[in-house]
Amino acid sequence: MKLDRIPIVSVPAPGRAAGLSGNAPVVLREIAQKVRRLVDANEASTIDLLAMPLTAADLEWLRESLGNGETHISLDAGGESRLDETSCPGVWWVTHHNGQGGVASAFIEVAVVPELVKAPIDDVAAGLERLDLLISDLG
Repeated sequence: MKLDRIPIVSVPAPGRAAGLSGNAPVVLREIAQKVRRLVDANEASTIDLLAMPLTAADLEWLRESLGNGETHISLDAGGESRLDETSCPGVWWVTHHNGQGGVASAFIEVAVVPELVKAPIDDVAAGLERLDLLISDLG
């Protein structure tokens, strides 16, 4: 039989579902290391999911593995941004969409509170000025 007539069939490796590259468990281990640093040293960090060699199946597996938490934040600034806490407190799935609704960036952020929702100190100072004005108007 000639080599070009031998049928070739691709089968996922045992324990690996179709479409998974094997990289998602590596990312899960990296997340655990980053959570350990958050607990031990209060060091927040991020993982750029779009910069990693992850397939759609990898991302789905990772999202399912991390599960859904109790807190979900939606921001609208030139496109919707979603910040979803996973079932692991301190692990956030952050997705930014462009104006047309496409995914512009996706991150895992390991932090007590995602950086994006923290009020800049200048904004807090402006809010204090407004409160002081409101209080002074009370008489």
